[in-house]
Amino acid sequence: MPEGHSVHRIARQFAANFVGHRIAVSSPQGRFAEGASRIDGHVMTDAKAVGKQMFLEFDNDLWLRVHLGIYGAWDFAGDISVDPTIASANGRMGQTNQRGTVFDDAGENSLHSIGAPRRTRLRMAESEKLEDEITQFPPEPVGQVRVRLLSDTAVADLRGPTACEVLDPAQVDGVLAKLGPDPLLGHDKATEDRFVAAVRKKPTPIGLLLMDQSVVSGIGNVYRAELLFRARLNPHTPGKNVPEDTARELWRDWARLLTIGVETGQMLTMDGLDDEALRKAMASRDDRHWVYKREGLPCRVCGTNILLEEMGGRKLYWCPVDQA
Repeated sequence: MPEGHSVHRIARQFAANFVGHRIAVSSPQGRFAEGASRIDGHVMTDAKAVGKQMFLEFDNDLWLRVHLGIYGAWDFAGDISVDPTIASANGRMGQTNQRGTVFDDAGENSLHSIGAPRRTRLRMAESEKLEDEITQFPPEPVGQVRVRLLSDTAVADLRGPTACEVLDPAQVDGVLAKLGPDPLLGHDKATEDRFVAAVRKKPTPIGLLLMDQSVVSGIGNVYRAELLFRARLNPHTPGKNVPEDTARELWRDWARLLTIGVETGQMLTMDGLDDEALRKAMASRDDRHWVYKREGLPCRVCGTNILLEEMGGRKLYWCPVDQA
């Protein structure tokens, strides 16, 4: 499932390329035809992410809420601002297991251009090559497109979301009230205190609390495993037994990793990488994480084999020595 950094990046694409434009909204698949009709022809006025959910506002005081879930993804085409990590995925954003990014020695694909927008035209289908320009605009929908958002210069197609609905402001407020804090939306002491209090009042294992979107927004399976290892915290520790200083550092580390994820497009969780190590990490998940997907391999710190177990219906990776 896409984690918070992906959804923030998607919201930034909409802010840069769709906000301020009048949008033709349709449902090529037909399953969202009624919802599409409510916002069709209106100007998009805002785009924001909260954790794993995105909200697009229109000038008739209605919002489109999208939760990608496990299978959802956006495809962008037309004149849109992208960076190399989006370009490497042919304009697809949000799909699970997005490929890594291979950087050349110079030019737009250099490491120095990470996070720097550029203008390009993208193909929509994975089978099509990025360097081939689209021959018509807008291109024909590919596959089961739940909703298409079309401006005069760009198009975004959504496939396979868990949630896609039109809400009024009161309904949006109701959704937001159920979500935990997102450090990209508020990183002051009051927000940190809210997270710390939510963790330390519960007997639930911290490995489950970090995945609870009512406790903290945006953390998924990858960031959970990596945050716990970086904190040297046993995932089975009850929240109420997590020291306050440790809980605060978890929040601050989540803010750091989320920011890196938004800027680079990859869930980079290893610190202190030189240029060559960073290239390898950007290109391959095997070189990007401390424990995630490394079951049975030696811990990068102590050499003990990384464990794999199920927690809350999701795979959990951790080191039994460093996180004892």
